[in-house]
Amino acid sequence: MVKVQKLLHTRMRVSDMEQTLKFYCEVLGLAVVERKVSPRGSQLAFLAVPNSEEQIELCSFPASGPVRVQEDLVHLAFEVDNLDETVEALRRQGIPITDGPTTTSSGSRFLFIDAPDGYEIELIERAQGTATV
Repeated sequence: MVKVQKLLHTRMRVSDMEQTLKFYCEVLGLAVVERKVSPRGSQLAFLAVPNSEEQIELCSFPASGPVRVQEDLVHLAFEVDNLDETVEALRRQGIPITDGPTTTSSGSRFLFIDAPDGYEIELIERAQGTATV
């Protein structure tokens, strides 16, 4: 068995790097920590997530063909402090909520929005004293 030490990053292939970076940086507040071109010619951008060591790697490689995200296959979940304030911020930015807000049995609340290429983004306000949704 291989014993891994920690998760470093998750790669997501995207159609339009600039549009996708604008979404993650301007809508969600993530920060670009590195941009480069891979040896095979992929455009790469690494995003820092607040309070996390793990990064999101965006990859644009048009030679691979169009990006097709299967429904309900991939989503990213981010914690937010206040879901009501999040809803208002999304509305001000013209970002449609695709599902929710929903309240869980533990009292946590969440909603979903779509990132470019159809990746789902879950935004979660955890109930006091809960670790997961």
